[in-house]
Amino acid sequence: MSDGEKRVAQEDRLPQEWQKSAHERRLEAEGIPVLGGYDVQDLARVGVAPWPRMAARGAYIRLAGTEDTNNAYIIEVPPGGQTAEERHLYEEFYFVVDGRGACEVRNQAGGRQAFEWQPGSLFSIPLNCAHRLHNGSGTHPARLLGVTTAPVMLNLIHNTEFLFNCPFDFLDRFDGRAGYFGGEGTLYPGRVWDTNFVADVRRFQLHDWAERGAGGKNVMFEFANNALCAHVSEFPVGTYKKAHRHGPGAHVIILSGEGYSIMWPEGAPAFTEVPWRPGTMFVPPGMWWHQHFNTGPTPARYLAIRWGGAKWKVARYLDIQGVDKSRKDGGNQIEYEDQDPRVHRMFVERSAARGVPVRMDAFRVRV
Repeated sequence: MSDGEKRVAQEDRLPQEWQKSAHERRLEAEGIPVLGGYDVQDLARVGVAPWPRMAARGAYIRLAGTEDTNNAYIIEVPPGGQTAEERHLYEEFYFVVDGRGACEVRNQAGGRQAFEWQPGSLFSIPLNCAHRLHNGSGTHPARLLGVTTAPVMLNLIHNTEFLFNCPFDFLDRFDGRAGYFGGEGTLYPGRVWDTNFVADVRRFQLHDWAERGAGGKNVMFEFANNALCAHVSEFPVGTYKKAHRHGPGAHVIILSGEGYSIMWPEGAPAFTEVPWRPGTMFVPPGMWWHQHFNTGPTPARYLAIRWGGAKWKVARYLDIQGVDKSRKDGGNQIEYEDQDPRVHRMFVERSAARGVPVRMDAFRVRV
């Protein structure tokens, strides 16, 4: 090679279409906006565009912290309208941002259910069941957040005909029994609630989780026999949680409270900061430390839709293990006494600026 010749990377010699994953090609084909970055400041204000395939309006949310292991989208159902029916071989959660309506679910075996939803409702469509959303208002659009495992399935199978038109019924997921979406559930040790529908996660009863610090409460959700799962956590005014880390794809949605979170990879000298309020969503990148701070006048509560359920494991990197165990003992949590001194100082300054008293005296905090 002469001095004037440029070296061409191996991947640049390959066909251009090979440069994009099946998931990326699908996003482009859908023709709706795709948001990136680390966070979305207000899910209620995400700009949407006509989505012909769904007979609705929508936008994809592809945040860096997902690492394309899962994804999210906003779907807006017009007043008095309904979405196109669809089914697919990937898991899907819905969180209702705004509006009221109903959802129809059916399988090939004849099982059929319908249930109503409202702001704060959380539900999951059983794998490969046909489903459709109905807006119960004739005057206002309904807006829902979807979180799915589509990227993984698209990139592995890369055949949309199979993914969206397979007739197989997963009867271990949905057998059509009465009351499937009735909201009943079973509480297991470790604050695990196994169910298929929660009417309002903003008001769901939580249980103490002292190991995560600051008087916090929590409940872990298992839905529809999925690998994808969820949890809700809450912590008091004037407090913050211990830093921890886990794999990618945890979509954190703020339900109440005001504050901020910091995120950083191991050894980084600076923090990435996300300010939040109700409606903010962010996704910490895989194995980045992150920590949540309540600087508002009310308790802070958030929903996380994520990998790492108690029932079904996928891969160690995607799992949620040791998040309440000190890293000194092999876990993935930084105890208050071991944290960077900047963490507490920043919180004290932010709280003072808002006139919020700091209530961390009961904890051994490194300052």
